[in-house]
Amino acid sequence: MSKTDVSEKLFTIRYKCDDKSHLIIKDAQTCLSCTTKDCNYFCPSDVYEWEKKLKITTVAFENCIECGTCRIACPSHNIDWVYPKGGHGITYKFG
Repeated sequence: MSKTDVSEKLFTIRYKCDDKSHLIIKDAQTCLSCTTKDCNYFCPSDVYEWEKKLKITTVAFENCIECGTCRIACPSHNIDWVYPKGGHGITYKFG
């Protein structure tokens, strides 16, 4: 499956965004010392991005498709992931 196929499928989902993130970076210093910045690559919906100038990992929780990859793939276990509160989050078109 190509990146284009994934992007097209992401447009078939609906998301009711909360005003509070359900994804939390536990310790910014841990991200600063991380050499691989894996979260910038493993998330299928590009939630995480390293901001070189600010020296922080930004979290675009509004893009999250609730796959849970970040809670197990961060080598430092530095991402706190929970489901969005009731009535918010992802709705898949095909189940």
